[in-house]
Amino acid sequence: MNLPSFLWLWKIAAWSMGLSLLAYLMLAVTGVWMFRARTSQQFPFIPLFMGGNRGVRSLHYLMGISMVSLVLLLLAIGIVGTLGHFGSLGHSSHLPAGLIVVALVLLSAFSATQISPTKPWARTLHISLNIILFVGFAWVSVTGWSVVQKYLP
Repeated sequence: MNLPSFLWLWKIAAWSMGLSLLAYLMLAVTGVWMFRARTSQQFPFIPLFMGGNRGVRSLHYLMGISMVSLVLLLLAIGIVGTLGHFGSLGHSSHLPAGLIVVALVLLSAFSATQISPTKPWARTLHISLNIILFVGFAWVSVTGWSVVQKYLP
């Protein structure tokens, strides 16, 4: 295809990936805070910080929604940019890595909506998926770096 440079698209992707990783880190921190608040009575600074447990939970939900949105944006950018630049998909292992990360993020978000006292499996599934997601983010970052090298002059 004879299209203009997609450099601007890759800049958006780079920012989106960085913000996705930041959201993942913030989700891990707020998740640990919620776990400790739920399992321990000795967590006095949470009631003073961000409106207590509700504030931490709200921040956790907001970061989760942000991460899902950023990952879906990355999926769209990857598809549009790769099709625009190469004319087809599947030029590296970045595609399966990205699709697995998207699936893990969406499954994690779904499992989060199921967490309740009557569904104890949902919390375990949510935490397990997020631990696996760490490996997925590492894999997609490494494969993404090799893809970036193809586009740089």
